[in-house]
Amino acid sequence: MRVKRAAEPPDERSERQSAAFEKNSRRMIELLTEIKNEEERIRQGGGAKAIEGQHKKNRLTARERVARLIDPKTVFFELGIYAAHQMYQEWGGAPAAGVVTGIGMVMGRRVMIIANDATVKAGAFFPMTAKKVIRAQNISIENRIPTIYLVDSGGVFLPLQEDVFPDTDDFGRVFRNNAVMSAMGIPQIAAIMGLCVAGGAYLPVMCDHILMTEGSGLFLAGPALVQTAIGQKATVEELGGAQMHAQISGTIDFRETDDAACIGRIRGLVDKMGDGRRAPFDHKPPKPPAKPAEEIYGIFSVDPAQQYDVRDILARIVDGSEFEEYRAEYGQTIFCGYVRIGGWAAGIVANNRKNAVVAAPGTGERRIEFGGVIYTESADKAARFILDCNQNLVPLIFLHDVNGFMVGKEAEWSGIIKAGAKLVNAVSNSVVPKIVVICGGTFGAGHFAMCGKAYDPRFMFAWPTARYAVMSGESAAGTLVELKVRQLEREGKKLSQEEMKKLRDSIRATYEEQMDPRYAAARLWVDAIIDPAHTREALIEALECAALNPEVREFKTGVLQT
Repeated sequence: MRVKRAAEPPDERSERQSAAFEKNSRRMIELLTEIKNEEERIRQGGGAKAIEGQHKKNRLTARERVARLIDPKTVFFELGIYAAHQMYQEWGGAPAAGVVTGIGMVMGRRVMIIANDATVKAGAFFPMTAKKVIRAQNISIENRIPTIYLVDSGGVFLPLQEDVFPDTDDFGRVFRNNAVMSAMGIPQIAAIMGLCVAGGAYLPVMCDHILMTEGSGLFLAGPALVQTAIGQKATVEELGGAQMHAQISGTIDFRETDDAACIGRIRGLVDKMGDGRRAPFDHKPPKPPAKPAEEIYGIFSVDPAQQYDVRDILARIVDGSEFEEYRAEYGQTIFCGYVRIGGWAAGIVANNRKNAVVAAPGTGERRIEFGGVIYTESADKAARFILDCNQNLVPLIFLHDVNGFMVGKEAEWSGIIKAGAKLVNAVSNSVVPKIVVICGGTFGAGHFAMCGKAYDPRFMFAWPTARYAVMSGESAAGTLVELKVRQLEREGKKLSQEEMKKLRDSIRATYEEQMDPRYAAARLWVDAIIDPAHTREALIEALECAALNPEVREFKTGVLQT
């Protein structure tokens, strides 16, 4: 199916004027306003006093450094801003996990930037700080993105060292990734612009280029620890200052007077980098969508009783509002189709929340398939489409609004588990880049089949309306209350109606909090919460990053359920 710009049909105009459209728009704008205000508070880091303290040291803050590093009139695509959100409250919190990560343009090249925020506990590494840095490095590894580290950290946050130090996704993995990235030929530049102590000192020294500003310190142990350990007295400069490392140890490549000079040098080094091979994905000159992106606010609905057609969402994201729909009349609760986004060819797999009337296999009896539910036919179709995209080197984009797989006798007889297993296999073994946008609910096994976090998407974005859990809050509350009542009955106790309501409300409130996309973003289950009207821009950024990696493995699925 191909959608083209034409005179808008009367029903489309009237739909935009409907009460439901207006209600959806207001709800989305309220959520976006809340998210954006919260993000602005997070960007203040450790607060005005801490920012003033950084300036008194003649140093810029992490965000000021990033703003000066990227090219003028370009936008920094920040990732993980909600990391550690509402966590570590007993220690005063750690806004953005004390580190700024994201993708920016430097001298016309796309780079990953990882900048310690010294206004948050002197840039110390909390458990989520390490995980956020590792996530940024993994994005760089998967997409072969040159990486710049702006180092200003006091090292591990010692009260939580047991959760920062030993595991595979903890502090040591950062340095392992430095070594692996270097071996892969991914350029890494590290600039020491403050403290860089203890194990953290390995990070810059394992990079390709090492810069250091005057007044900074690079050492395995600071002056106080050295005196305690071996009784030796030394100043910061004697022990690990920029002059010493430039003239005596030979550890650094460039000694710079201040932040401004250091940033200028980084830009100069990036300017001289060679350009690697590009990925084999098809690209043509882009065309803007024929329909306004802001209309997504009114079309999309979080109300399970309100249907919408995902094609109307896609028409406001893809180039020219055009797509080639795959098996349009089969398995209609999942949309599959070929599109271009920003000129890049891509395959879309999207849950459709519009009910479909279909003929039952074998009997021809008419039945309704509910939107947002994965049926045997839709799972079969999506699996076949994913195989095709891998065969033809077409990156995949998944849009989630899924309740899960269909259940019941008819579903089981039709082979729903077998079809689901085939879909999960295709997603698991996919070798082309996978990018995910969680628009609404992403529940149960439906989350896995639609390329959930465990299935290695290159990027994972969420709208403010996203809901992330094993099952919906209402269903979970009902199930958990029933289990609790049975447990109490076995103990000879019985709850009154008022007590049951209180228990149900408590469980629902906890569950709803955990389903909020900010809860997921705080734990890095999603990389960013995005404005639905900016979905196209986020996808273009992700596709541009994916195109930096020219390697695509051979596609194999192993044993497929048929």
